[in-house]
Amino acid sequence: MKYVKPLRLLGDALKTKVSVPGRFLGLDVGDKYVGLAISDPSNMIATPLSVLLRKKTNIDLMATDFQNLVKAFSVSGLVVGYPFGKLNNVVTVNLFIEELRKTEKLKDVKYTYWDERLSSKTVELMLKPLKLHPVQEKTMSDKFAAVVILQEYLDYANRYVNTEPAE
Repeated sequence: MKYVKPLRLLGDALKTKVSVPGRFLGLDVGDKYVGLAISDPSNMIATPLSVLLRKKTNIDLMATDFQNLVKAFSVSGLVVGYPFGKLNNVVTVNLFIEELRKTEKLKDVKYTYWDERLSSKTVELMLKPLKLHPVQEKTMSDKFAAVVILQEYLDYANRYVNTEPAE
């Protein structure tokens, strides 16, 4: 896995010599779960995808899951929610990315970080009126937090990638 700056991720995808640029996978990394969202083929809209159970013992299995998702959806990069300013959560995300990198199953996959500070709160406010069962609310919350992270990235990148030089 290789880190790239946010605008470069979309810029690189657009420069590839294929008819349709690769899609992006959004990640909301938590202690127990990783919420996933996927962009549409035009990289304009994020939709919820899934939630993966996160344990120290299943990182190799998760890396295989990510490999399969990269192939199945022609993913060109990961947009990882990053909790700027929250030290405990920063450590969680950094450890997860480092563990994924160590598996070497995603060598050619690029990733970038995107500010996730308000994503969970935004989703919490959206789901509260639905009065869901706590377990259902948690899985919905993780998936939709990934959607918020990815959609905010897509909105920003699509607005600036053609008007500013890549970072």
